Amino acid sequence: MNKEFIEIRWHGRGGQGAITAAKIVAGAAFISGYLGVVMAPTFGTERRGAPVMTSLKISREKICDLSPIQTPDIIVVLDYLLLKEVDVTCGLKPGGIIVLNTPKAFESYSFKGYSLATANITAISVEAGLPHGMVNTGIIGSLEKATSLLGIDVLIKGIEEEFRTQKPEKNSLAAKIAFERTRVRG
Repeated sequence: MNKEFIEIRWHGRGGQGAITAAKIVAGAAFISGYLGVVMAPTFGTERRGAPVMTSLKISREKICDLSPIQTPDIIVVLDYLLLKEVDVTCGLKPGGIIVLNTPKAFESYSFKGYSLATANITAISVEAGLPHGMVNTGIIGSLEKATSLLGIDVLIKGIEEEFRTQKPEKNSLAAKIAFERTRVRG
């Protein structure tokens, strides 16, 4: 993966925090020296549970294209049930990475031509003390395990800053546990 220009598309449901997760990663990328960071959320009906998508572009140079991502390098899926509703791999570049929150066994997935990273983020988040369904901080840990993009420490700092008034230690714990438990196949 070219670490000079990276496109990440996030798929989740309203209320899971996909947009907040992308925002945290965007902030961490900027702090890490990426000069171009563009986030573009896309969603239809704004209600809890409805599919949402957001695009995050990270570049060492200024980014002028603000459009949603068509050919991502990385796909982050906050709810494995979306695999039955949305073609999340649409446009994913050959050799791209899929980061998936799932309770299913790692071996039950076969995404030919792509790398896969899975963890049961839903269970990990509850274990960390977060409400059921709040998976955004945990998925950040899995993303980092799959990509080694920014470093877990800078992401933990971003999580704790974003949630400084809302259980920062529980949110950062979810990311740390997810980082440790994510299984990756390249």
